[in-house]
Amino acid sequence: MLLAALLSLALLGTTEACKGRTSFSQTGIVCRITRPAILVLNQETTKLIQKAFQRATYPDIKGEKVILFLGRVNYGLYNIQISNLSISSSQAELKKDKSINIAIQNVSVIFKGTLKYEYKGGWLLAVHRSVDFEIDASLDLQINTQLACEGGRVQADTSDCSLAFHKLHLSLRGEKQPSWLEQVFTDFISFTLKLILKGQVCKEISVLANIIANFVQDKAANFLTDGDIGVDISLTRPPIIKDSYLESHHKGFLTYKNQSSGFQDSSYTPNILGDSRMLYFWFSEKVLSSLAKAAFLDKRLILTLTGNEFKALLENKGLDTTQDILQEIFQGSFRDSQVVVRSLAAPLITCKPEGTIVKSSVDVEIQLLHQDQASAMTFSFEEDVVTVIQASYEEKKLILELSDFQIQHKSSRSFSTLSTSQESIQGFLKTLTIMVGLPVIISWLEPALTTLLNSKGLDLFDIINPEIITKEGYLVLQMDFGFPQHLLEDFFQTMI
Repeated sequence: MLLAALLSLALLGTTEACKGRTSFSQTGIVCRITRPAILVLNQETTKLIQKAFQRATYPDIKGEKVILFLGRVNYGLYNIQISNLSISSSQAELKKDKSINIAIQNVSVIFKGTLKYEYKGGWLLAVHRSVDFEIDASLDLQINTQLACEGGRVQADTSDCSLAFHKLHLSLRGEKQPSWLEQVFTDFISFTLKLILKGQVCKEISVLANIIANFVQDKAANFLTDGDIGVDISLTRPPIIKDSYLESHHKGFLTYKNQSSGFQDSSYTPNILGDSRMLYFWFSEKVLSSLAKAAFLDKRLILTLTGNEFKALLENKGLDTTQDILQEIFQGSFRDSQVVVRSLAAPLITCKPEGTIVKSSVDVEIQLLHQDQASAMTFSFEEDVVTVIQASYEEKKLILELSDFQIQHKSSRSFSTLSTSQESIQGFLKTLTIMVGLPVIISWLEPALTTLLNSKGLDLFDIINPEIITKEGYLVLQMDFGFPQHLLEDFFQTMI
């Protein structure tokens, strides 16, 4: 469950606004991870607890005790190491508005080291011994994890940590009469040993918790960054813990070339998301429009096709490439031409129940290439296009389905005399956009966006039955998933 708490922080970004405010007004992205997801993530909690025991440094334990018949005994336990660590099970529970409770049962561990002791008895008797020891311990571990905001980042506060010992047995190696010594030392060392083990193990759990919290937050920030484009995932309020889910609220502001642009008046309300699926993401349509704006500013909304590629597309759609209007536009040579499609302004994205609405102004240029590869425009036209897109994610690929569209011809310009009438040209261009232009753009966007997502490692996640749902003003992603083993392995690699 510790792992569940920390991996859910993968969507908790850095925060400057984590001041306990309750307003949703600046929220652009919401992540909700539910109890079913936490139970899946809890399966690997034992690996983190094992790592905490292994990483913990156990100081030498020194002391002095007056024992009947022996006098004053000085002792020290040195070079304490652990081995044979095993954990029976772990359980997790969300405590509403409080914490994530983690119960680790039946931790069995053997501590090894060297015991040195000395005492002076009667009749000038002095004893100095150095023997190897083993401490066979069995314990339960209870961690109540709170999510706090400190130093501008989300921190996992595991200070409420306790160890309950079922067994603590000391064995001495090499002593001729070890039984009474073992009993003596176990009696007066055990209390100090328990305190030290608790302190060191809980301290290491706290350190490890925040190392992995920072690790997954950095992963999340990187996932939403590409080149000069990024998303500000700062929290707008502290994380929310309910009985059935853990939820975080983020700004979702666009950052482009170190410039940030925000928005107000978020439409999020808690009843929008459920708790039956493992993971939910809520995106304001303003976040999507901001990303489209960044793509436009970064000159990513440009598609260039060679003349032969464009000809093949026309023929694939059953269009006659020998018809007069095409020959005039391309001046009789597809081979020496290229087609450039670009967005004239940042597309506007809105969300409706029927799908994602994309409004854009598009310019198409047919250019004639010279032998020196310089280009000269021979024909161009502009259109306003409104498309309704239904998106899905299947077999680790983003699928975009065009469910409706509207096209308004704005202008066309030819740099040579065309014999075809203007009315016929407009009709042909509309047909061209419907049969070739829109399908080509979608077929170009699908692999481009899939490649971008996979470059961030999305394909490494075991995503189960994802759904993309659009409503008035927002988009919801909801899904189940398998344990992200690769994320845990990446983390452990950083610990080497």
